[in-house]
Amino acid sequence: MKIGVCADPNAGEILRDAGFDFIEMSVGGALRPDKPYSDFVTELDRIQKSPLPCLAVNCLMPGHMKITGPEVSMQSIKSHLNTVCERADVAGIRKIVFGSGGARRCPDAFDRDKAFDQLVEFGKILGETAARHNVVIAVEPLNSNECNMLNSIRKTLDYVRKVNMPSFLLHADSFHWGMEDAACKDFSEAGSAICHAHIATYRSRLAPGFEEADFSEFFGLLKKCGYEDTISIEGKWVPYDGTFSIDTNMQSVKEHPEHLKKAIDTIRKYL
Repeated sequence: MKIGVCADPNAGEILRDAGFDFIEMSVGGALRPDKPYSDFVTELDRIQKSPLPCLAVNCLMPGHMKITGPEVSMQSIKSHLNTVCERADVAGIRKIVFGSGGARRCPDAFDRDKAFDQLVEFGKILGETAARHNVVIAVEPLNSNECNMLNSIRKTLDYVRKVNMPSFLLHADSFHWGMEDAACKDFSEAGSAICHAHIATYRSRLAPGFEEADFSEFFGLLKKCGYEDTISIEGKWVPYDGTFSIDTNMQSVKEHPEHLKKAIDTIRKYL
């Protein structure tokens, strides 16, 4: 399994030395879809110079660009998705995480079944766009405090199957999974549908090793699915002022790289 972490490209060397295999960035940070192509080229240069590759990006949709409800603009959505997937292809980024709770949240007064149909329509457009640009979408279940649609891995698997496209697959996140009801936690039937994973502690969403958390069941289910690909740390780093993204502009990261190794060693215990 390849172990990565949400990070700025400037942290590539220190992360490589700690034992990481790749970095994960945000769509906005890596691909600059709302900016001119020249801005993207500048960021692309930073990505390509990093000793670690950027294999995945997250935060696909900005919160103001609604996917469900009465204010959906398919023209804006299609333009955004095409830019994101096209630039991801140029950058060699092959996985895009679709969580985007603000964009996919169903408005309170809106029909939930209609909202699901809108998500399916969006998924088909996204899957087709991703396939044209050689990228894969990892649909992320979000806990009910962050979104009111697609809250468990099993329900999200049903959604992925409804869209039914090879480029539109499933994401597993230990933090969100840890908040699910016990009856919904077994995702072993997902099998090859899982294409990416995130890891953080269950209680406080910290990087592994910085609060008590037993990941045995989570990794056990991934193994039952036959999953052995990429997993990224997407959690707060307490030693680095609670940041979610490792950046060597922070003096504490440069001075105390041992915390990075502590996290990766914690993960390796379960592999």
